[in-house]
Amino acid sequence: MAENNPIWTVGRILKWTETYFRQKGIESPRLDAEVLLAHVLDRPRIYLYVHFDEPLQPDELAAYRGMIRRRADHVPVAYILGEKDFMGLSFHVTSDTLVPRPDTEILVQAALDRLGMIRAKSRTPDEVLRFADIGTGSGAVCLSVLNYMERTEADTVDISPAARAVAEENAASFELADRVTFYTGDLLTPLRGRRYAAILSNPPYIPDAEIASLAPEVRCREPRMALAGGEDGLDFYRRLCREAPSMLLDGGFLAVEVGVHQAEHVAALAGADPLIVRTEVLRDYAGIERVVVAWRQ
Repeated sequence: MAENNPIWTVGRILKWTETYFRQKGIESPRLDAEVLLAHVLDRPRIYLYVHFDEPLQPDELAAYRGMIRRRADHVPVAYILGEKDFMGLSFHVTSDTLVPRPDTEILVQAALDRLGMIRAKSRTPDEVLRFADIGTGSGAVCLSVLNYMERTEADTVDISPAARAVAEENAASFELADRVTFYTGDLLTPLRGRRYAAILSNPPYIPDAEIASLAPEVRCREPRMALAGGEDGLDFYRRLCREAPSMLLDGGFLAVEVGVHQAEHVAALAGADPLIVRTEVLRDYAGIERVVVAWRQ
């Protein structure tokens, strides 16, 4: 960006940034340029389209330049802004948490629908349903379920104290802190001895050998421990499918997000437990098998 240019208007700076991002290999150069500028101006993106000739103030230009530098270095937009929309909620995110993705909304909706089914069949429909969220990260899955379903409570676990702190901050911002208890630990270990209507998880599922082929925004910026799932990507599913069934209430379910071509394997792992009577596989918006649900008898 030329320092001696006298006037940087909204339209001109967006055009320059789009070209610059494209040269740097950014996948969505125009969209990212608009999202960042809208954030700097504290305006909706539509504002940019009708104010192309509006000049940026020096402080706005300085803030935008800083964001451009970080994005060109493949820092995800969500980390630059410190927030990401998910299920209609704005979650605080940091480099200690994965960036919530639309595919994971399939897991949340599956949980909401099936918890609703459990409640409808219950002889005491007003009772509180308690579920667990394993590998909670920013809390996107757990807090979305709590937000959209009354009379639910949750226990969450993450191995990262820093991620747990982010989830706790999000719980407080959504006024849900009194309905969720946070634990730091390894998968289900902190919750042993308890039973739940549902156990939810979006665990690490990328095969170790594929990490190097991921986009730099993911490979270099998002926490590796939240991505790497072992040699075949199934390490965490083996443990969840071995330990979770006995921690479900009768008629409860385990629901997990899975990677491409993993659903059949994960369903088989879950179905191998005699407590599991049936499994379901749900597809995401692109038609990819994305969520496996396993029901306890």
